[in-house]
Amino acid sequence: MTYTHLEIALKELRTLHSTHAELSIFCPFPDDVTRQPRAPYSIPATELFAMQDGLDASAYSDLRDALRGLGSDMLWRETYNDSDTDPDFMNRFGCYEIIGRDAPFRSKKMRGFLVFQPPHLHYPWHHHSADEIYVVIAGEAEFFLQGAPSQTLQSGQSAFHPSGAAHALTRHAHPVIAYVVWRDDFDVAPVWSTR
Repeated sequence: MTYTHLEIALKELRTLHSTHAELSIFCPFPDDVTRQPRAPYSIPATELFAMQDGLDASAYSDLRDALRGLGSDMLWRETYNDSDTDPDFMNRFGCYEIIGRDAPFRSKKMRGFLVFQPPHLHYPWHHHSADEIYVVIAGEAEFFLQGAPSQTLQSGQSAFHPSGAAHALTRHAHPVIAYVVWRDDFDVAPVWSTR
């Protein structure tokens, strides 16, 4: 695993937690972070992530570059692998954990993930027990929360999803990289929502 990208990512995430207004209120950077070894695991989206254009407009270029640099060294998740999920979604949606249980940086206080979606991909309605905040690092996406109007967010903007609330994410012409943080009851996996 590339030490430089890991250390830059950790430094930039620590800064993001202290300087991003909504994120700093939602979840301070954990004080129990320790390194742990993790073997890499790639999925089809790993290569898409490495080659994706259109992520230049970013308020967080150092963090974006570190997260992209880690791509092939991370344990990519297959959260919905055991469900009846559209193969196109499974082949193009990418997520890896950077802070938390299955991450190179362990914490028992929160879980932090990179979420990547290429253009023209819809992340279907789903919910989970954890409270969640998305912070867009690069690109843009349309965020949906049941009972609220959708909002299109760009780098630096965030979306909050309370525990149990159905939400979805759609990519149009641009890709997106987001930093996603879970707090409270974060060991329960997400499930598809019926609407």
